Amino acid sequence: MLDIKFIRENVKEIAEAAKNKNIKLDLDKLLLIDKSRRDLMTQLDQLRSKRNELAKSAKGKRPSDKQISDGKKIKTDIAEFEEELKKINIKYDEIMVRVPTITASDVPVGKDENENVEIEKEGEPTKFDFKPKDHIQLGKDLDIIDFERGVKVSGYRGYYMKNEGAGLQMALMMYALEKLVQKGFMPMIPPTLVKENVLFGSGYFAGKKFNEDEDEIYKIENKDIEADGNSNKENKFLIGTAEPSLLAYHSNETLNVSELPKKMCGFSPCYRSEIGSYGKDTKGLYRVHEFMKVEQVCLCEANVEKAEKLHREMLEISKGLHRDMGLPFRVLEICTGDMSAGKYRMFDMEVWMPSRNGYGETGSASNFLDWQSKRLNVKYKNAKGDKKNVFMLNNTAIPSPRFIIAILENFQQKDGSVVIPEVLRKFMPNGICKIENKK
Repeated sequence: MLDIKFIRENVKEIAEAAKNKNIKLDLDKLLLIDKSRRDLMTQLDQLRSKRNELAKSAKGKRPSDKQISDGKKIKTDIAEFEEELKKINIKYDEIMVRVPTITASDVPVGKDENENVEIEKEGEPTKFDFKPKDHIQLGKDLDIIDFERGVKVSGYRGYYMKNEGAGLQMALMMYALEKLVQKGFMPMIPPTLVKENVLFGSGYFAGKKFNEDEDEIYKIENKDIEADGNSNKENKFLIGTAEPSLLAYHSNETLNVSELPKKMCGFSPCYRSEIGSYGKDTKGLYRVHEFMKVEQVCLCEANVEKAEKLHREMLEISKGLHRDMGLPFRVLEICTGDMSAGKYRMFDMEVWMPSRNGYGETGSASNFLDWQSKRLNVKYKNAKGDKKNVFMLNNTAIPSPRFIIAILENFQQKDGSVVIPEVLRKFMPNGICKIENKK
């Protein structure tokens, strides 16, 4: 969320950013509401001052009839103004949550994902001297993925990872954590069940509150019992990535500049309703409701140059993960029309997937500047003692399903077996280097 003072001073630039990000935004209405809101707050402050003055004048003696009458009127006026301010704040927040971050000046302007720009490619698409199978057939033949029983138990997009498939999934997670720890990231296993403010703060709601028709998030309906035995019906949600939990770790806190940059990596199960993807990728692992993932998050000083440097460093880590496994990949710089409101700059990693005869997304690296930290109230104190909101960045390390697709399909052999990338073998049960047909 941007500061209203910044919005007033940069109306033209924000209007352009909203247009480029395909966000419908009535800035004129926002500024009118803001003026009414400030006028009301000024009047409220004046009324409260009068109330205090009246209380002081009557201190120690019986108030006069006029003082009593004036006091009652001030009390009524304050109540009316507070109610009006509450209504105005609702309208104000509805627009404020949609105000976008102004993107970097060199971000490509485009309408949608079709105008994202490929900026790097490494490795050639895998060639075979036999007819290759897709990961669905390989999973069945090698008895490592069971989609049929997954659907029976979990429903649409359900699946079981089993045998060496379960080992491969956990090997990917352990490998990602090990690499990130080596890069100075603090490993964490964060909560996957979170409060509403965590998802709003990190930008995972389209608006101020959860909207089941827009937000691809699972809401938990049952009530909690607190430590004191009282029931709590506060909304709780399952995270779609560790990012919100990691970002909220320091919510409502002020760090010292010496603690920055703060690097965290989180392993978590992830849950996504995929309501906006109806009819897309209906078979296999590419788009599923639950999976495992390791996520990178960085908090840094409010310095664009330092944030951009960190952003590139995080992206290099993702490239290294693909490279270490010998997977062909490419990097896209995301255009304005394919970016969410809060992002300053964004890159996508994509890996070659033979069954798609193309690249499939394996992660995104995003720089939000202070858009998220203003919502989550995460600040730091600089050397002068001034408080500022931190800049927040995130990047996918490894999402389990899509790397499994890439490994199975790119490293399959003519005899139906699949070679395990060397960097993963020490994490595989019994250190196996190949998954072979058991028949």
